[in-house]
Formats: sequence, C-alpha cells, structure tokens
Amino acid sequence: MKVSASMSAPAVSVNSATTIGEAARCMDVHGVGCVVVTEGEALRGIVTDRDIAMRAVAGGFDRDDPVGEVMTTSAVTVDAAQDIHAAYRTFRNSGVRRLPVLDGQRVVGMLTVDDLLMDVFRRVADLLGPVAWSVLEEPPGPRDEIGPRARTDGKSPPASRGS
Repeated sequence: MKVSASMSAPAVSVNSATTIGEAARCMDVHGVGCVVVTEGEALRGIVTDRDIAMRAVAGGFDRDDPVGEVMTTSAVTVDAAQDIHAAYRTFRNSGVRRLPVLDGQRVVGMLTVDDLLMDVFRRVADLLGPVAWSVLEEPPGPRDEIGPRARTDGKSPPASRGS
C-alpha cells in the first residue's frame, strides 16, 4: 500500500509570514496538531502544537511574531508514492509524529502516527475477523474436560476452522 492511501489530504498550510497566533487558530479550526509552512506549493518548514508551546510561548515570542521564527525548517518528509513500510521506518528512525507527504517538491498531504495506527487496526481486524467468527460459531456454555459441551441433538460439534 502506498503512503498516499493513508495520508490526510490536503495538508493544512500557512506561509512563513503567518503569525504564531493565526497558525494556532488554524490548527484549532482544522483539528490538527501541525501546519506545514509553504511558499507556493513548496515546503519551507513545519510548525507543531509543541513548537508553539515550547519554542514560541516558552521562548518569549509574541503571538504576532511570524511562524517562520519558530518553525522547524528541516522537516522530515515522505514521498506519496513510497510504500507505507517506508513511512513506518521513517517514523521509527526520526522520532517525529507527523510527516509532510510530498509529490516531487509539492506538499500533497500529511501522514501521522495516528494514521498508521488506524492502518494497523484495520489489518488486525482483517486478520482477526475469521477468528472472531469461528469463536462466535462455537456453542455457548462451559467446556467439559474432553472438549466442547456435548450436543443434545446427537450430532458432533462442528470442526474448528483453524484445524
């Protein structure tokens, strides 16, 4: 599966002259934890909610200062066409929680650790679906020492799908 299948698109973006206060409001309105800083469609940096708290507020910046003063300019990115496993490796190796997704030099989306968790949950559900159904098909009640509860209709219990 490609990164583009799991990313959120479009990425919420601002330019470097946007104020810190406007960037924070933008994150709140869109319900996101970061914005990408772009010039045209090209990535210039990223500002996270943590950047605003730790760099801007704790650093004594004013809410009217530009985000260009507190953004991370060396943003770790992933390519939209890459396999999702490359994104897993990038998250693991970089320690970041959000990756701007690029198509060439153009920002096309955002991939977060939460997006990958949803991918994992879907995969686990796909794997466990048949197992869950086999458990639901077993007759209810306690098991005796030999196996499933004896049936009263004279038939043998169905064989497990996993056998």
